[in-house]
Amino acid sequence: MASMARFRLSPTPTQETALLEQCRHARYVWNLALEQWSMWTRDKGPTPRYVEQARQLTDARASFGWLRRGSQTVQQQALRDFDQAVRNFHGRTHQRPTWRKSGLHEGFRIVGRQACRVMKLNRKWAKVNVPKVGWVRFRLSRPVPDARSYRVTRDRVGRWHLAFAAIPPPIPAPGTTEVVGVDRGVTVSAALSTGELLTCPGLSGTEYSRMKDLQRRLSRCRRGSSRGRRLKAAIAKLQARAGDRRRDCVEKTSTDLARRFETIRVEDLRIAQMTRRPKAKPDPNRPGGYLPNRRRAKAGLNRGVLANGWGLLVRRLEEKAVGRVEKVRPAYTSQTCSVCGHCAPDNRESQAVFRCTACGHHANADVNAAVNIAAGRAVSARRETPARVSPKREPQHTASG
Repeated sequence: MASMARFRLSPTPTQETALLEQCRHARYVWNLALEQWSMWTRDKGPTPRYVEQARQLTDARASFGWLRRGSQTVQQQALRDFDQAVRNFHGRTHQRPTWRKSGLHEGFRIVGRQACRVMKLNRKWAKVNVPKVGWVRFRLSRPVPDARSYRVTRDRVGRWHLAFAAIPPPIPAPGTTEVVGVDRGVTVSAALSTGELLTCPGLSGTEYSRMKDLQRRLSRCRRGSSRGRRLKAAIAKLQARAGDRRRDCVEKTSTDLARRFETIRVEDLRIAQMTRRPKAKPDPNRPGGYLPNRRRAKAGLNRGVLANGWGLLVRRLEEKAVGRVEKVRPAYTSQTCSVCGHCAPDNRESQAVFRCTACGHHANADVNAAVNIAAGRAVSARRETPARVSPKREPQHTASG
């Protein structure tokens, strides 16, 4: 599975203008190809595919000077990427291709021999030759991998990155038979069956207060105003800081688990469905009205799930510990005693306390669930204690996982 080795680009102001122009061209070509593909109907013939679109691109470059000033390599690669996205959609491995927006999707990809034009300057710096831009410096934070393609991107904060597509070697197994269970939660990001509690760092109290203040000020701004753009940039900076901390925590945690344990077991959670926006619930006291707090409470839970990087942690574990990650059913892991196997909703006293009503076992609720996951006991609790199991399925990770 391909991974991305990212480096921080350091373009000059002139180079940054040229890079933004390349991003606009790639976005324009992608959106034009998406518009052609979206026009398909049953009563019309097939829409153009890559070969025909590449010919149309050649004609367009001959007719429009602003498009001709860009790199043909970048524009053709945007068509190849879109064609691959369509194939992935029809193969049911990815979602439908979507529109690319200015300020949100800023980037392009280089593939082939031009992607190998990298030169090391010294111990800290190297440079890459970007078509129609020239040699752009980037910081050497790690060895440059042997890759045949790279992607140049710009985030909302204005930082430029260079990402090489490479397949890193997996982390070798420690050679033991030790198994660990990982229970993901909101209050505790990840609880291990060994008793360790891991918390993903986010914004500090001061930063979170500043974020809420900026959002309140932004809500009072006129759309498209200069003040609104400045506030959006400040909010994006805080969000990028939280994202950097989350990714750093996930990388360190996944590497540590892959090195220490032979088998890693996690819950098989459908995070996309769990974080989906709920439907408004009608208010029985107001005909035609809806309960106000349902979506607000669910939105808070969704933010907690996404802020702890549940999906990213499992994906990086699967990439680093290839073939050693097992997924188990998540049902009743937080209600089942890890000592006697007794399952009942009353076992979970609170978000953090587990006390078995049968044997009296007392433990941290998240650690108890992690022990069940490590043992593969997220299974048929009905067969173990049929009289005490509620016929309803336990809500997954309503507070802590």
